[in-house]
Amino acid sequence: MTATDVVDRLLQHKTLGAAPREELTWLATRGSLRQLQAGEVMTAKGARVEGLFVFLSGHVTLSVNRGAGLRKIIEWRGGDVGGLLPYSRLVGPPGDSVAQTTTEILTVHRDHFRAMTRECHEVTSILVHIMLDRARVFTFSDLHDEKMVSLGKLSAGLAHELNNPVASIERSAALLEARLEDSEQASRALGASRLTEAQLTAIDAARESCLTACVHQVRSPIERAEREEAIADWLADHGLDSACADALAETDITLEMLDRLAGTVDQPVLDAVLRWSAASYSVRSLAKEIQDAAMHISGVVTAIKGFTHMDQAMVAEPVELIQGLSNTVAVLMSKARAKSAAVVVAVEPDLPRVRGFAGELNQIWANLIDNALDAVSDSGRIEVLAKREHQRVVVHIIDNGTGIPAQIKERIFDPFFTTKPMGHGTGLGLDIVRRLVRHNDGEIAVESQPGRTDFRVALPVAESDGAGVPH
Repeated sequence: MTATDVVDRLLQHKTLGAAPREELTWLATRGSLRQLQAGEVMTAKGARVEGLFVFLSGHVTLSVNRGAGLRKIIEWRGGDVGGLLPYSRLVGPPGDSVAQTTTEILTVHRDHFRAMTRECHEVTSILVHIMLDRARVFTFSDLHDEKMVSLGKLSAGLAHELNNPVASIERSAALLEARLEDSEQASRALGASRLTEAQLTAIDAARESCLTACVHQVRSPIERAEREEAIADWLADHGLDSACADALAETDITLEMLDRLAGTVDQPVLDAVLRWSAASYSVRSLAKEIQDAAMHISGVVTAIKGFTHMDQAMVAEPVELIQGLSNTVAVLMSKARAKSAAVVVAVEPDLPRVRGFAGELNQIWANLIDNALDAVSDSGRIEVLAKREHQRVVVHIIDNGTGIPAQIKERIFDPFFTTKPMGHGTGLGLDIVRRLVRHNDGEIAVESQPGRTDFRVALPVAESDGAGVPH
């Protein structure tokens, strides 16, 4: 194919066809034609991109593996332009660019770029616009991927947090039905008995003791076992069913109370009284467990709603940091418990609100605290501190992990850089954090040494909270 043939094809090119013929001729005479077969790699992941790719025909896709298999993030067809663009800082692609069909490419080497920007003004203008559009595509893709990773972590933590209270509700509800049946049977037996006022008084006293859970002291497992055994022996000595011994052992009833009750009523009534009292205690205890579990679920849902800020405004607004930090820690608490790690939140009294987007700020805290949990060993410690410094509120996320090696400290905010094994990190978390911090008019910095890593995020004080405060 001659240079004239290439120019004729460039004049029909969807992207560059509007440029002057002389500029297209300049490209054709300095470029080289390349043909790819289906499955052939145009540029490999991390390899140096040598120049501008003008796609004359065919189809090429760039796919990235971020731990969940390959996912296409951009593609080029005949009429598109890819590769290195003027003023772009691209060095190597984040994944392999592979031809899907037979593809023809005109490649202009990077060494010609300085002359191209001088000689081909229209072509350069077109290519700069393409670079800006491509940056938006990659930014959107990065944010989407990191949000999906955050969503996965959030879902896992939410499932773990809700599993225990839901299981408790199911278990307690099943037991509650049986205890209610015991209570009804005992109530019928007592109703058929002809009890005197003295007997009713003794029964009420015993039942009152049974309805008062032992909250004044905490018994050890050994003490509870010994108490249950003693009550079971007492029941057996009096010819009574010992099935209710475990429930009675949890109450404040004593052997002396049982002796007084036994001296007041005969054996059939005594058996009904104790079964009724034990069942009444169990019913209230199970109802309390269901209530506590439901309140825990409600608290988790409230924390999730506060963390995600589903009703977030589209403009920056004053944000209370204490609530966001607390919600974020609540969301990640299951991971902290799994490592027996302590997460401490300390906020300066009367801390002013910051100006920003609450949902984005929570994503910042989630990424930094999650990274800190990955960094610490079992029984590690993480401190989340917030205080005012002039017209800024500064949040510190400090962990006592091994620290960030000096040789990689300058790279931790780079896109796709990660020290985590495949499938455990996208390499986008800190890059996204930096973007979100900047979007909220903030600054982020890190200091690290073995045993102490401190991520420092400074955010502007909301104007209504900072009026009249000197710098």
